[in-house]
Amino acid sequence: MKEHILKILNTLGVKSARTKNIVKHISISFFYKAGAVLANFLLVPLTINFLDTENYGVWLIISSFIAWFSFFDIGLGNGLRNKLTEAKTNGDLKLARGYISSAYYTIAGVSLFMFCVFVFLNYFIDWASVFNTSEAFNTDLNLLMLLVFGFFCIQLVVGLVTNIYLADQSHSIQVKIHFSTQVVSLFTIWILTETSHSSLLIFGAIFAALPVIILLALNLLAFSNKFKELKPSLSLWSKSHLKDIMGVGFDFFIIQIAGIVIFSTDNFIISKLFSPEEVVPYNIAFKYFSILTIVFSIVVAPYWSSFTEAYVKKEYEWIKVSVNNIMRVWLLIPIVVVIMLLLSDWFYNIWVGDKVLVPFMLSVSMAVFVMSFTFNNIFVFFINGTGKIKVQLIVSIFMAIINIPLSIFMAKSLNMGVKGVIIATILSYLPGLILMPLQYNKIINNRARGIWNK
Repeated sequence: MKEHILKILNTLGVKSARTKNIVKHISISFFYKAGAVLANFLLVPLTINFLDTENYGVWLIISSFIAWFSFFDIGLGNGLRNKLTEAKTNGDLKLARGYISSAYYTIAGVSLFMFCVFVFLNYFIDWASVFNTSEAFNTDLNLLMLLVFGFFCIQLVVGLVTNIYLADQSHSIQVKIHFSTQVVSLFTIWILTETSHSSLLIFGAIFAALPVIILLALNLLAFSNKFKELKPSLSLWSKSHLKDIMGVGFDFFIIQIAGIVIFSTDNFIISKLFSPEEVVPYNIAFKYFSILTIVFSIVVAPYWSSFTEAYVKKEYEWIKVSVNNIMRVWLLIPIVVVIMLLLSDWFYNIWVGDKVLVPFMLSVSMAVFVMSFTFNNIFVFFINGTGKIKVQLIVSIFMAIINIPLSIFMAKSLNMGVKGVIIATILSYLPGLILMPLQYNKIINNRARGIWNK
Protein backbone atom coordinates (compact mmCIF):
# COMPACT_ATOMS: atom_id res chain seq x y z
CA MET A 1 0.00 0.00 0.00
CA LYS A 2 2.80 2.41 0.93
CA GLU A 3 4.59 1.79 -2.37
CA HIS A 4 1.43 2.57 -4.39
CA ILE A 5 0.94 5.84 -2.48
CA LEU A 6 4.52 6.93 -3.15
CA LYS A 7 4.18 6.13 -6.86
CA ILE A 8 1.05 8.28 -7.07
CA LEU A 9 2.83 11.17 -5.31
CA ASN A 10 5.78 10.94 -7.72
CA THR A 11 3.34 11.02 -10.65
CA LEU A 12 1.69 14.14 -9.20
CA GLY A 13 5.06 15.85 -8.85
CA VAL A 14 5.23 15.95 -5.05
CA LYS A 15 8.97 16.28 -4.36
CA SER A 16 9.32 17.05 -0.64
CA ALA A 17 10.20 13.89 1.32
CA ARG A 18 8.44 15.35 4.37
CA THR A 19 5.24 16.01 2.41
CA LYS A 20 5.38 12.55 0.84
CA ASN A 21 5.66 10.99 4.30
CA ILE A 22 2.72 13.05 5.60
CA VAL A 23 0.49 12.15 2.64
CA LYS A 24 1.50 8.49 2.95
CA HIS A 25 0.48 8.39 6.60
CA ILE A 26 -2.72 10.37 5.94
CA SER A 27 -3.71 7.79 3.32
CA ILE A 28 -2.95 4.91 5.65
CA SER A 29 -4.80 6.68 8.48
CA PHE A 30 -7.95 7.05 6.37
CA PHE A 31 -8.01 3.29 5.83
CA TYR A 32 -7.66 2.48 9.54
CA LYS A 33 -9.88 5.33 10.69
CA ALA A 34 -12.70 4.25 8.40
CA GLY A 35 -12.61 0.84 10.06
CA ALA A 36 -12.44 2.40 13.54
CA VAL A 37 -15.39 4.72 12.87
CA LEU A 38 -17.46 1.85 11.47
CA ALA A 39 -16.64 -0.28 14.51
CA ASN A 40 -17.49 2.62 16.84
CA PHE A 41 -20.86 3.20 15.20
CA LEU A 42 -21.71 -0.50 15.39
CA LEU A 43 -20.60 -0.49 19.02
CA VAL A 44 -23.09 2.16 20.16
CA PRO A 45 -26.38 0.26 19.55
CA LEU A 46 -24.80 -2.97 20.84
CA THR A 47 -23.71 -1.21 24.03
CA ILE A 48 -27.10 0.45 24.57
CA ASN A 49 -28.80 -2.95 24.17
CA PHE A 50 -26.36 -4.59 26.58
CA LEU A 51 -26.30 -1.92 29.30
CA ASP A 52 -29.65 -0.07 28.81
CA THR A 53 -29.87 3.72 28.39
CA GLU A 54 -29.21 4.68 32.02
CA ASN A 55 -26.12 2.49 32.44
CA TYR A 56 -24.82 3.57 29.05
CA GLY A 57 -25.19 7.19 30.18
CA VAL A 58 -23.22 6.35 33.34
CA TRP A 59 -20.49 4.70 31.24
CA LEU A 60 -20.26 7.81 29.06
CA ILE A 61 -19.72 9.90 32.19
CA ILE A 62 -17.07 7.45 33.44
CA SER A 63 -15.39 7.76 30.02
CA SER A 64 -15.30 11.50 30.56
CA PHE A 65 -13.68 10.91 33.96
CA ILE A 66 -10.99 8.89 32.20
CA ALA A 67 -10.32 11.91 29.99
CA TRP A 68 -10.06 14.06 33.12
CA PHE A 69 -7.42 11.71 34.51
CA SER A 70 -5.27 12.20 31.40
CA PHE A 71 -3.92 15.52 32.68
CA PHE A 72 -1.86 13.56 35.21
CA ASP A 73 0.83 13.00 32.58
CA ILE A 74 1.76 16.63 33.52
CA GLY A 75 2.35 17.48 29.86
CA LEU A 76 5.26 15.06 29.53
CA GLY A 77 3.81 13.33 26.46
CA ASN A 78 3.63 16.42 24.28
CA GLY A 79 6.82 17.83 25.77
CA LEU A 80 8.61 14.57 24.95
CA ARG A 81 7.22 14.64 21.42
CA ASN A 82 8.64 18.11 20.69
CA LYS A 83 12.03 17.66 22.37
CA LEU A 84 12.49 14.18 20.89
CA THR A 85 11.77 15.54 17.40
CA GLU A 86 14.38 18.27 17.93
CA ALA A 87 16.98 15.77 19.20
CA LYS A 88 16.40 13.40 16.27
CA THR A 89 16.48 16.29 13.78
CA ASN A 90 19.91 17.26 15.19
CA GLY A 91 21.06 13.61 15.10
CA ASP A 92 21.59 13.32 18.88
CA LEU A 93 20.33 9.80 19.72
CA LYS A 94 21.96 9.80 23.16
CA LEU A 95 19.96 12.89 24.13
CA ALA A 96 16.84 11.32 22.58
CA ARG A 97 17.22 8.20 24.73
CA GLY A 98 17.76 10.38 27.79
CA TYR A 99 14.52 12.22 27.12
CA ILE A 100 12.61 8.94 26.70
CA SER A 101 14.08 7.41 29.87
CA SER A 102 13.35 10.52 31.94
CA ALA A 103 9.76 10.67 30.67
CA TYR A 104 9.00 6.97 31.22
CA TYR A 105 10.34 6.68 34.75
CA THR A 106 8.88 10.02 35.86
CA ILE A 107 5.40 9.07 34.64
CA ALA A 108 5.76 5.62 36.22
CA GLY A 109 6.48 7.25 39.58
CA VAL A 110 3.63 9.73 39.23
CA SER A 111 1.21 6.96 38.21
CA LEU A 112 2.11 4.76 41.17
CA PHE A 113 1.64 7.67 43.58
CA MET A 114 -1.70 8.61 42.01
CA PHE A 115 -3.04 5.09 42.25
CA CYS A 116 -2.14 4.83 45.94
CA VAL A 117 -3.91 8.14 46.63
CA PHE A 118 -6.97 7.05 44.62
CA VAL A 119 -7.23 3.74 46.50
CA PHE A 120 -7.50 5.73 49.72
CA LEU A 121 -9.96 8.34 48.39
CA ASN A 122 -12.14 5.81 46.60
CA TYR A 123 -13.22 4.35 49.94
CA PHE A 124 -14.91 7.65 50.88
CA ILE A 125 -16.51 8.62 47.54
CA ASP A 126 -20.19 7.95 46.89
CA TRP A 127 -19.98 7.40 43.13
CA ALA A 128 -23.73 6.81 42.79
CA SER A 129 -24.29 10.36 44.04
CA VAL A 130 -21.53 11.72 41.79
CA PHE A 131 -23.10 10.13 38.70
CA ASN A 132 -26.65 10.96 39.83
CA THR A 133 -27.74 7.32 39.61
CA SER A 134 -29.27 4.67 41.92
CA GLU A 135 -27.53 3.88 45.21
CA ALA A 136 -27.88 0.19 44.30
CA PHE A 137 -24.97 0.66 41.87
CA ASN A 138 -22.63 2.15 44.48
CA THR A 139 -20.65 -1.02 45.35
CA ASP A 140 -20.09 -1.92 41.70
CA LEU A 141 -19.19 1.68 40.85
CA ASN A 142 -16.58 1.87 43.62
CA LEU A 143 -14.90 -1.29 42.34
CA LEU A 144 -15.26 -0.23 38.71
CA MET A 145 -13.71 3.21 39.31
CA LEU A 146 -10.77 1.54 41.08
CA LEU A 147 -10.21 -0.76 38.09
CA VAL A 148 -10.67 2.03 35.55
CA PHE A 149 -8.25 4.33 37.34
CA GLY A 150 -5.73 1.53 37.87
CA PHE A 151 -5.66 0.62 34.19
CA PHE A 152 -5.49 4.29 33.29
CA CYS A 153 -2.39 4.78 35.45
CA ILE A 154 -0.69 1.96 33.53
CA GLN A 155 -1.89 3.51 30.26
CA LEU A 156 -0.18 6.80 31.13
CA VAL A 157 3.16 4.99 31.08
CA VAL A 158 2.74 2.64 28.13
CA GLY A 159 0.98 5.39 26.11
CA LEU A 160 4.23 7.37 25.85
CA VAL A 161 5.30 5.06 23.03
CA THR A 162 2.87 6.87 20.68
CA ASN A 163 4.82 10.13 21.20
CA ILE A 164 8.01 8.33 20.17
CA TYR A 165 6.39 7.14 16.94
CA LEU A 166 4.98 10.63 16.30
CA ALA A 167 8.39 12.25 16.85
CA ASP A 168 9.74 9.74 14.31
CA GLN A 169 7.18 11.07 11.78
CA SER A 170 5.16 7.82 11.99
CA HIS A 171 1.99 9.87 12.00
CA SER A 172 -0.55 7.07 11.55
CA ILE A 173 0.34 5.20 14.76
CA GLN A 174 -2.50 6.64 16.87
CA VAL A 175 -5.09 5.74 14.25
CA LYS A 176 -3.76 2.18 14.06
CA ILE A 177 -4.01 1.86 17.85
CA HIS A 178 -7.54 3.30 17.83
CA PHE A 179 -8.57 0.92 15.05
CA SER A 180 -7.22 -2.09 16.96
CA THR A 181 -8.96 -1.00 20.16
CA GLN A 182 -12.33 -0.39 18.48
CA VAL A 183 -12.33 -3.66 16.55
CA VAL A 184 -11.40 -5.71 19.63
CA SER A 185 -14.01 -3.76 21.64
CA LEU A 186 -16.70 -4.51 19.07
CA PHE A 187 -15.85 -8.21 19.08
CA THR A 188 -15.80 -8.24 22.90
CA ILE A 189 -19.18 -6.54 23.36
CA TRP A 190 -20.70 -8.91 20.81
CA ILE A 191 -19.44 -11.86 22.87
CA LEU A 192 -20.81 -10.24 26.05
CA THR A 193 -24.27 -9.80 24.52
CA GLU A 194 -24.28 -13.49 23.60
CA THR A 195 -22.84 -14.95 26.80
CA SER A 196 -23.37 -12.56 29.72
CA HIS A 197 -26.08 -10.69 31.57
CA SER A 198 -26.00 -6.89 31.58
CA SER A 199 -23.19 -5.72 33.86
CA LEU A 200 -21.61 -2.27 33.90
CA LEU A 201 -18.79 -3.64 36.08
CA ILE A 202 -17.76 -6.36 33.61
CA PHE A 203 -18.22 -4.05 30.63
CA GLY A 204 -16.17 -1.22 32.16
CA ALA A 205 -13.35 -3.46 33.40
CA ILE A 206 -12.89 -5.03 29.97
CA PHE A 207 -12.97 -1.74 28.14
CA ALA A 208 -10.52 -0.13 30.55
CA ALA A 209 -8.08 -3.04 30.10
CA LEU A 210 -8.16 -3.31 26.29
CA PRO A 211 -6.14 -0.17 25.35
CA VAL A 212 -3.56 -1.02 28.04
CA ILE A 213 -3.02 -4.50 26.59
CA ILE A 214 -2.64 -3.13 23.06
CA LEU A 215 -0.23 -0.35 24.11
CA LEU A 216 1.83 -2.75 26.22
CA ALA A 217 2.24 -5.03 23.21
CA LEU A 218 3.29 -2.03 21.10
CA ASN A 219 5.94 -1.06 23.68
CA LEU A 220 7.42 -4.56 23.62
CA LEU A 221 7.44 -4.53 19.82
CA ALA A 222 8.88 -1.02 19.49
CA PHE A 223 11.76 -1.37 21.97
CA SER A 224 12.78 -4.78 20.65
CA ASN A 225 12.82 -3.68 17.00
CA LYS A 226 12.42 -0.18 15.53
CA PHE A 227 13.43 1.81 18.62
CA LYS A 228 15.80 -0.72 20.16
CA GLU A 229 18.54 1.93 20.51
CA LEU A 230 16.10 4.23 22.37
CA LYS A 231 14.98 1.71 24.99
CA PRO A 232 14.44 3.54 28.31
CA SER A 233 16.89 2.91 31.14
CA LEU A 234 16.64 4.11 34.73
CA SER A 235 20.36 4.99 34.68
CA LEU A 236 19.66 7.58 31.97
CA TRP A 237 17.03 9.42 34.00
CA SER A 238 18.20 13.01 34.33
CA LYS A 239 16.80 16.05 36.08
CA SER A 240 18.13 18.24 33.25
CA HIS A 241 16.37 16.10 30.62
CA LEU A 242 13.16 16.25 32.62
CA LYS A 243 13.52 20.02 32.92
CA ASP A 244 13.92 20.31 29.12
CA ILE A 245 10.76 18.27 28.53
CA MET A 246 8.84 20.07 31.25
CA GLY A 247 9.89 23.50 29.96
CA VAL A 248 7.25 23.27 27.27
CA GLY A 249 5.56 20.24 28.83
CA PHE A 250 4.16 22.12 31.83
CA ASP A 251 2.41 24.63 29.58
CA PHE A 252 0.98 21.70 27.61
CA PHE A 253 -0.12 20.26 30.97
CA ILE A 254 -2.13 23.38 31.83
CA ILE A 255 -3.61 23.47 28.31
CA GLN A 256 -4.58 19.79 28.71
CA ILE A 257 -6.36 20.54 31.98
CA ALA A 258 -8.19 23.44 30.33
CA GLY A 259 -9.15 21.22 27.40
CA ILE A 260 -10.53 18.60 29.77
CA VAL A 261 -12.61 21.24 31.55
CA ILE A 262 -13.91 22.56 28.23
CA PHE A 263 -14.61 19.31 26.41
CA SER A 264 -14.96 16.55 29.00
CA THR A 265 -17.21 18.15 31.61
CA ASP A 266 -20.24 18.34 29.33
CA ASN A 267 -21.43 14.82 30.13
CA PHE A 268 -21.09 15.45 33.86
CA ILE A 269 -22.91 18.81 33.65
CA ILE A 270 -25.79 17.28 31.69
CA SER A 271 -26.04 14.38 34.13
CA LYS A 272 -26.17 16.68 37.17
CA LEU A 273 -28.54 19.26 35.62
CA PHE A 274 -30.86 16.71 34.02
CA SER A 275 -30.14 12.94 34.20
CA PRO A 276 -27.69 10.30 32.88
CA GLU A 277 -30.26 9.44 30.17
CA GLU A 278 -29.93 12.97 28.73
CA VAL A 279 -26.20 12.37 28.18
CA VAL A 280 -27.04 9.79 25.50
CA PRO A 281 -28.65 12.03 22.79
CA TYR A 282 -25.88 14.59 23.35
CA ASN A 283 -23.26 11.91 22.69
CA ILE A 284 -25.15 10.45 19.74
CA ALA A 285 -25.07 13.87 18.04
CA PHE A 286 -21.46 14.39 19.11
CA LYS A 287 -20.35 11.03 17.67
CA TYR A 288 -22.22 11.67 14.41
CA PHE A 289 -20.64 15.05 13.73
CA SER A 290 -17.29 13.95 15.10
CA ILE A 291 -16.90 12.00 11.86
CA LEU A 292 -15.81 15.32 10.35
CA THR A 293 -13.53 16.10 13.26
CA ILE A 294 -11.91 12.68 12.93
CA VAL A 295 -11.41 13.00 9.18
CA PHE A 296 -9.95 16.49 9.49
CA SER A 297 -7.70 15.40 12.36
CA ILE A 298 -6.28 12.69 10.12
CA VAL A 299 -5.23 15.45 7.71
CA VAL A 300 -3.91 17.90 10.33
CA ALA A 301 -2.37 15.71 13.05
CA PRO A 302 0.67 14.51 11.03
CA TYR A 303 1.82 18.11 10.60
CA TRP A 304 2.59 18.72 14.31
CA SER A 305 6.00 16.99 14.40
CA SER A 306 6.67 17.94 10.78
CA PHE A 307 6.11 21.61 11.68
CA THR A 308 8.59 21.14 14.55
CA GLU A 309 11.21 19.71 12.20
CA ALA A 310 10.61 22.38 9.53
CA TYR A 311 10.71 25.18 12.11
CA VAL A 312 14.01 23.92 13.55
CA LYS A 313 15.43 23.83 9.99
CA LYS A 314 13.90 27.28 9.23
CA GLU A 315 11.97 25.91 6.24
CA TYR A 316 9.26 28.57 6.49
CA GLU A 317 8.11 28.36 2.89
CA TRP A 318 7.19 24.70 3.32
CA ILE A 319 5.17 25.62 6.42
CA LYS A 320 3.26 28.38 4.56
CA VAL A 321 2.43 26.07 1.65
CA SER A 322 1.32 23.33 4.03
CA VAL A 323 -0.98 25.62 6.08
CA ASN A 324 -2.53 27.01 2.88
CA ASN A 325 -3.20 23.47 1.64
CA ILE A 326 -4.85 22.52 4.95
CA MET A 327 -7.05 25.63 4.76
CA ARG A 328 -8.21 24.61 1.29
CA VAL A 329 -9.19 21.23 2.67
CA TRP A 330 -11.11 22.94 5.50
CA LEU A 331 -13.33 24.76 2.98
CA LEU A 332 -15.05 21.41 2.40
CA ILE A 333 -16.14 21.22 6.06
CA PRO A 334 -19.08 23.70 5.91
CA ILE A 335 -20.41 22.00 2.78
CA VAL A 336 -20.31 18.53 4.34
CA VAL A 337 -21.80 19.88 7.60
CA VAL A 338 -24.93 21.10 5.77
CA ILE A 339 -25.35 17.73 4.06
CA MET A 340 -24.93 15.91 7.38
CA LEU A 341 -27.54 18.17 8.99
CA LEU A 342 -30.07 17.41 6.27
CA LEU A 343 -29.45 13.69 6.70
CA SER A 344 -29.17 13.69 10.51
CA ASP A 345 -32.68 12.51 11.47
CA TRP A 346 -32.56 9.75 8.88
CA PHE A 347 -29.10 8.66 10.06
CA TYR A 348 -30.05 8.63 13.76
CA ASN A 349 -33.08 6.49 12.96
CA ILE A 350 -30.99 3.97 11.00
CA TRP A 351 -28.27 3.98 13.67
CA VAL A 352 -30.11 3.75 17.01
CA GLY A 353 -33.74 3.52 15.96
CA ASP A 354 -36.37 5.05 18.23
CA LYS A 355 -34.44 4.35 21.44
CA VAL A 356 -32.87 7.83 21.41
CA LEU A 357 -34.44 11.11 20.20
CA VAL A 358 -31.92 13.77 19.14
CA PRO A 359 -33.42 17.31 18.77
CA PHE A 360 -32.55 19.00 15.46
CA MET A 361 -31.23 22.15 17.19
CA LEU A 362 -28.80 20.00 19.17
CA SER A 363 -27.50 18.71 15.83
CA VAL A 364 -27.21 22.29 14.52
CA SER A 365 -25.22 23.30 17.60
CA MET A 366 -22.87 20.33 17.17
CA ALA A 367 -22.37 21.25 13.52
CA VAL A 368 -21.32 24.81 14.40
CA PHE A 369 -18.96 23.48 17.06
CA VAL A 370 -17.29 21.12 14.58
CA MET A 371 -16.67 23.99 12.12
CA SER A 372 -15.13 26.13 14.86
CA PHE A 373 -13.01 23.34 16.30
CA THR A 374 -11.55 22.17 12.99
CA PHE A 375 -10.70 25.71 11.82
CA ASN A 376 -8.90 26.49 15.06
CA ASN A 377 -6.89 23.26 14.87
CA ILE A 378 -5.21 24.36 11.64
CA PHE A 379 -3.23 26.97 13.57
CA VAL A 380 -3.06 25.21 16.94
CA PHE A 381 -1.10 22.28 15.47
CA PHE A 382 1.48 24.66 13.98
CA ILE A 383 1.78 26.60 17.24
CA ASN A 384 2.10 23.35 19.22
CA GLY A 385 4.85 22.25 16.86
CA THR A 386 6.87 25.40 17.48
CA GLY A 387 6.34 25.20 21.26
CA LYS A 388 5.32 28.89 21.39
CA ILE A 389 2.16 28.24 23.36
CA LYS A 390 1.92 31.04 25.95
CA VAL A 391 -0.95 32.79 24.13
CA GLN A 392 -2.75 29.47 23.73
CA LEU A 393 -2.16 28.82 27.43
CA ILE A 394 -3.84 32.10 28.45
CA VAL A 395 -6.73 31.57 26.02
CA SER A 396 -7.25 28.00 27.25
CA ILE A 397 -7.35 29.09 30.91
CA PHE A 398 -9.91 31.80 30.06
CA MET A 399 -12.03 29.28 28.15
CA ALA A 400 -11.88 26.79 31.02
CA ILE A 401 -12.91 29.39 33.61
CA ILE A 402 -16.02 30.54 31.75
CA ASN A 403 -17.12 27.24 30.20
CA ILE A 404 -18.80 25.51 33.16
CA PRO A 405 -20.72 28.52 34.57
CA LEU A 406 -21.70 29.54 31.05
CA SER A 407 -22.91 26.00 30.30
CA ILE A 408 -25.05 25.95 33.47
CA PHE A 409 -26.40 29.45 32.77
CA MET A 410 -27.40 28.67 29.19
CA ALA A 411 -28.75 25.18 29.88
CA LYS A 412 -30.73 26.06 33.02
CA SER A 413 -31.18 29.82 33.45
CA LEU A 414 -31.90 30.46 29.76
CA ASN A 415 -33.87 27.20 29.59
CA MET A 416 -31.96 26.03 26.49
CA GLY A 417 -31.62 22.47 27.77
CA VAL A 418 -28.85 20.13 26.60
CA LYS A 419 -28.03 22.20 23.51
CA GLY A 420 -27.13 25.12 25.78
CA VAL A 421 -24.11 23.13 26.98
CA ILE A 422 -22.51 22.83 23.53
CA ILE A 423 -23.47 26.43 22.64
CA ALA A 424 -21.57 27.56 25.75
CA THR A 425 -18.54 25.59 24.54
CA ILE A 426 -18.76 27.33 21.16
CA LEU A 427 -18.88 30.77 22.79
CA SER A 428 -15.93 29.86 25.03
CA TYR A 429 -14.00 28.92 21.91
CA LEU A 430 -14.36 32.27 20.14
CA PRO A 431 -11.18 33.99 21.49
CA GLY A 432 -9.02 31.18 20.10
CA LEU A 433 -10.58 31.54 16.66
CA ILE A 434 -9.21 35.09 16.53
CA LEU A 435 -5.89 34.82 18.38
CA MET A 436 -4.50 31.52 17.02
CA PRO A 437 -4.53 32.61 13.33
CA LEU A 438 -3.08 35.98 14.40
CA GLN A 439 -0.18 34.31 16.22
CA TYR A 440 0.50 32.01 13.28
CA ASN A 441 0.83 34.98 10.95
CA LYS A 442 3.15 36.77 13.36
CA ILE A 443 5.44 33.76 13.79
CA ILE A 444 5.62 32.72 10.15
CA ASN A 445 6.33 36.28 9.00
CA ASN A 446 8.97 36.80 11.73
CA ARG A 447 6.92 39.53 13.43
CA ALA A 448 6.24 37.67 16.68
CA ARG A 449 7.47 39.65 19.68
CA GLY A 450 6.96 39.33 23.42
CA ILE A 451 4.28 36.88 24.45
CA TRP A 452 3.52 36.03 20.81
CA ASN A 453 6.99 34.47 20.54
CA LYS A 454 6.93 32.46 23.81
